This record gives sequence, C-alpha cells and structure tokens, in this order.
Amino acid sequence: MSIDNNLYEKSIKILTDLIAFKTISGQDNSDLIDYCEKILNNIGIDTFKVYDDDKKRVNLFGTLKAKNQSTKKPIILSGHTDVVPVSKGWSSDPFVATIKNDKLYGRGSCDMKGFIACTLAYAPIFKESNLDRDLHFCYTFDEETACIGAPLLIEELKKRDIKNGICIIGEPTKMKIIDAHKGMNEYTVHFGGLAGHSSKPHLGVNAAEYATRYVGKLLEIRQELKKRVQKDSIFDPPHSTLSIGGIKGGIAHNVIADKCSVEWETRPVVKEDGEFVTNEIDKYANDVLLPEMKKVFPDSYIKKEVIGEVVGFNRLDESEACEFVSNITGDNSREVVSFGTEAGLFQELGISTVVCGPGSIEQAHKIDEFIELNEMKKCLKFLEGVKSKSTLN
Repeated sequence: MSIDNNLYEKSIKILTDLIAFKTISGQDNSDLIDYCEKILNNIGIDTFKVYDDDKKRVNLFGTLKAKNQSTKKPIILSGHTDVVPVSKGWSSDPFVATIKNDKLYGRGSCDMKGFIACTLAYAPIFKESNLDRDLHFCYTFDEETACIGAPLLIEELKKRDIKNGICIIGEPTKMKIIDAHKGMNEYTVHFGGLAGHSSKPHLGVNAAEYATRYVGKLLEIRQELKKRVQKDSIFDPPHSTLSIGGIKGGIAHNVIADKCSVEWETRPVVKEDGEFVTNEIDKYANDVLLPEMKKVFPDSYIKKEVIGEVVGFNRLDESEACEFVSNITGDNSREVVSFGTEAGLFQELGISTVVCGPGSIEQAHKIDEFIELNEMKKCLKFLEGVKSKSTLN
C-alpha cells in the first residue's frame, strides 16, 4: 500500500515515545497525556482534560473544527492510554520499542498505543485539509481496569453537548469491523472476621472460609447463566460468563483468617444477566453468610467494592459508524469479540460507534507484545480514507 514514508516513520517515532511512558493501569498517565496534548496544541487543535480525583490520571479530548461546516457528523478517534502490567520473561525491555522482523515489540504497542500513534502522526494532515466536519481526538485512562476513565470523560461531553457523531475506537482488530461485545462487571469483595487460634475455630470467624462459600455460590450462579442463554446469540460462548480472578487472605496455617478478599467478574450478554448475578450473590451474602458471621462477632463485615460496571456494545441492524468504516476499507463483514472496550459507553450516549484498529488482540496482554509494522501502514491508509470522507470536494 502506498503511504508516505515520512508519515510512516513519524508514526513509528511517536509509538516509540508512547511505549516509553509506563502508563500501567491505576498509575499516573499525565506525562503521556501532556506529550499527546503538545502535539495537538502545536498544530492548533484545541484540547481539554478530565482528571480523576487525585489529579494524576487524566483523559484528553481534542477538537479540530471544520473549515466548512456541513451536515456530516463529527468523527471521534478514540483510544485508551493505559497498559496492563508486565510479567517476567520478556526478550527485551518492554518499555523500549524494539523492531525485529517487521514487528515492533513493546508493552502497549498493540493494545493500543499503535492506534494513538497513527492518529497523532496524521493530525497535521487533518489540520491542513479542508475539513467539512469536526474531528475529535479522544485519549482515556484505565480502560484495562473496567473502563474507569472514560465515564468521567463521557459526563464532560454531555456538559459540552457533544452527543452526536461517529466514534471509531482503535482497539486491535486487524482493521476489521467489530460491532458488538459483552458487558464487563468487575468486583472485589472484602470479608472481615475474627482472628484466633486454629485449634478453636468456633471462637473465631474465618474470613477465608466465608469467602470460599461465597465463591461456591458464584460458581452455582455461573451454571444458572448457561441456562439463560439468549436465542440466536452471536457470542462465543453464547451465554453470559462469570470468572473468579483471585482469592487472597490469611497469614498462617494455624491462625484463623480475619481478612480475605475475592476478585471476580461477569460478562453479561444482556443487562438483565448482570442484574441477575448481582441480586443472587448479594442476597446470599446479606441473608445467609453475614448473619452467621455476626452471631460470633458482631463487627464482622462483607463489603462489595465495584471496580467497574461496563455496559455491553450492542449490534444494531443499521450502524452509521460501521457503514462509514466499510466504505473506507471495502470490507462489509462484521464480527464480535469476547474482550470489552469503551464502545458501549459512547453508544449509550447516542454516538454511533465501531471498534476497528491496527494489530491483533492475540498479541495483547502477553509477554513480547508486538504490532506488525504493516498494521501501522494499514491504519495510516485508513486515516487517509477518513480524511477523504471528511473533506470538502
């Protein structure tokens, strides 16, 4: 494919810079956001930021106003800036971009700093074009931890009356159209009991044991979810899922554990399945487990922490966003994925949304994560198509 080599090299340079920012979920991403904002501001694109409570994690939203307004809907190019933690075993420094065999290695190269780098590299070309629709650049924080950052940005968009448009979320799909995925609800449940000597378990409240019973109930509910499968479900597996992420607690073999926590998630096909899970497990915790705990130790507790409740991304018979992307790529196929994105949040706002970006999800969250360099070229070519469809003839 024909892509200007200077533009391509610029995208690789920006991606190299982005990878060097250690924007692991839950940590400060402000340096990376400042880097992105500087690129946009230097070419005259107005931006605003939306912070978390600690003013360390931040979303960035930039707007390039059309030179000649038309009735065309604005375009939003959206990506998350956070990456998952790094485990041992990498062949190179995960935060130093390394090119080998037409692949660029580095944490976040695929998921999803590659897309962000392409949009920043292409921004000056958009700026110089005779745009007849507004173009937005949207970069969020903590998508990997139940989409914590995007809802804050969505609320700001509502205040600014930015509720219309076509949103392209550049998650790694090998530039294929994704138009649906399940919801994603993540929780951590904390159990507080009474410590004591293990030789007299009846005098204590073993938080680990109650946490285990809680997990057992979750596994029963998981079986019930299989029976609630939707007719003609488009997902694999077709039913809503539930998974235990971890159990942590206790200090020694011979000590009654007074603290324990359970991390779990559910991915509902429909909102009602998520509500079913919540109602069933909360009822069990409050009506069965907690009263037993309090009989022995009145200060016992079960506290459910909501990490995030992300709405699903629903397939629509007619999608302006999918049609827009299809007209550029020439590919009319639509696929679904098992992983979650911020797409449902924009869809809920009333913005037509599609997930389409460079790289393969098969490389995400893994040791030696990489993006094929050809995928970067495909993304730049796609942005050329966005420009073509957003320019006054």
